[in-house]
Amino acid sequence: MNIDFAFALVLLTSVSGFIWLVDSLLFRQRRMNRAVQKSIEAPREPVLVEYSRSLFPVLLIVLVFRSFLFEPFKIPSGSMIPTLLVGDFIVVNKFAYGIRLPVLNKKIYSIGAPQRGDVVVFRYPQDTSVNFIKRAIGLPGDTITYRDKQLYVNGEKIEKESQGGLKSSDIKCSTPARDAKLFTEQLGDIEHDILVHGSRSSRNGQWVVPAGHYFMMGDNRDRSNDSRMWGFVPEENLVGRAVGIWLNFDFEKGCADWSRVGNSID
Repeated sequence: MNIDFAFALVLLTSVSGFIWLVDSLLFRQRRMNRAVQKSIEAPREPVLVEYSRSLFPVLLIVLVFRSFLFEPFKIPSGSMIPTLLVGDFIVVNKFAYGIRLPVLNKKIYSIGAPQRGDVVVFRYPQDTSVNFIKRAIGLPGDTITYRDKQLYVNGEKIEKESQGGLKSSDIKCSTPARDAKLFTEQLGDIEHDILVHGSRSSRNGQWVVPAGHYFMMGDNRDRSNDSRMWGFVPEENLVGRAVGIWLNFDFEKGCADWSRVGNSID
């Protein structure tokens, strides 16, 4: 994001509210008194005041809803295939992991923490102006091992069941790679699908998740830029938990998949 929409929204809400408040306290009554003294019809509000009065309640509602409740995001890449596809428009629960002040991103009230298997939106640690979405694999204190396309959490092998090849009907707006293999994996209480590619080398390694941090991986295991490459996500970078898909439309390809509308995200 080159434009900080949250900052722009806070600024517009503050300016419009300030203009409306100042006019109400200092100028509106003066206009009314002058009209009474001259026995004329009350003058219209200045255009800037009129727009501010009309826009402020709308901007305030949008600010509160977007900052503290739910926020829409668009999926730009295939790192979460098959769970999320390019062109998915998703809804993110902003209060799942605590209430944060907009722009400052400072937590003011703690509600919960990511659970293993959650699909999480977070600010990319190497560039916090960019939002990433991955699955929470490692919680604070966990030891994560990935070896030969097999995931281990605290030494326990995470079993996966083969579902065969990925079909074009599974991702209507894209052509799956010939070597893409679909598996079902169980992380805690969450069962989800992952994708692996036979022609890609495995990104092997072992990581111990420090306190206050999380280890994130994409479901498209061999085509994901995630914690295996750049490390851990600090708790203060969390944005929220992805909960549902409200639209799918790939503008680049002019392709839509209406069957995905309303699907929950697991």
